[in-house]
Amino acid sequence: MTNYQKPRVWEWQDVNNERTGNRPTAGARFEQSLPRGKHDLQVYSLATPNGIKVPIMLEELLAIGKAAEYDLYKINIGQGDQFGSAFVELNPNSKIPVLVDYSQGEPGLNVFESGSILVYLADKFASFIPQDFSQRTQCLNWVFWQVGGAPFVGGGFGHFFHYAPEALEYPINRYAMETKRQLDVLDQHLADKAYVCGENYTIADMMIWPWMGQLVDGKLYPGSDVFLDVQAYPHVKAWSQRISQRPAVQKALKADYQPITK
Repeated sequence: MTNYQKPRVWEWQDVNNERTGNRPTAGARFEQSLPRGKHDLQVYSLATPNGIKVPIMLEELLAIGKAAEYDLYKINIGQGDQFGSAFVELNPNSKIPVLVDYSQGEPGLNVFESGSILVYLADKFASFIPQDFSQRTQCLNWVFWQVGGAPFVGGGFGHFFHYAPEALEYPINRYAMETKRQLDVLDQHLADKAYVCGENYTIADMMIWPWMGQLVDGKLYPGSDVFLDVQAYPHVKAWSQRISQRPAVQKALKADYQPITK
């Protein structure tokens, strides 16, 4: 039981005037400039499950000979870099990752949201996405399955299992149940195929692996692999191993993020 009583109208009690931390409002909090490297593709991100998707895609493109050279810059979300004016101009939602493509000239095309970035790169380089319309649609089903499910796995289960200041039974049970349901969906889907969209590795795998693959490999939240009994999902485990052994994935995980300030 709890003594909490829902107010008729919610009001923000903890006023936050810092450059980092949560607020119920959007927009820039401080003036900022972002560096620009020598390549057409500029990536502003961090090695989180969402942030690592773009380096994985770019390294996979480079591995097959595509001209996908990029500069990679660190947006330290713990220090509030995502709320700087230059970053907010690129992504009004203040979330990583962000890609800017200067290949078509100035001022460059900004692309935000990991799913949008991977679809953009797949189309730009005609790689890692089926060209057949029906197969492409099936692939995108799984891309957006991950987009829709990530808040339950990260902001829900991950937050209450690992980051919350105290362990609360109801939200942990609620989000553990949904996370396991998603793992079961994926496990059943992978029972008769090597990759999410069949026999070919695609952006759907690159979208899903940083969350579900790293989760079953025990790389996201300490102890969560045991807590969630991930051995119950052998097809997800085998799929994750195939992807984690890819040289481009390993290279992306070790990528050097340049600082945005000197």
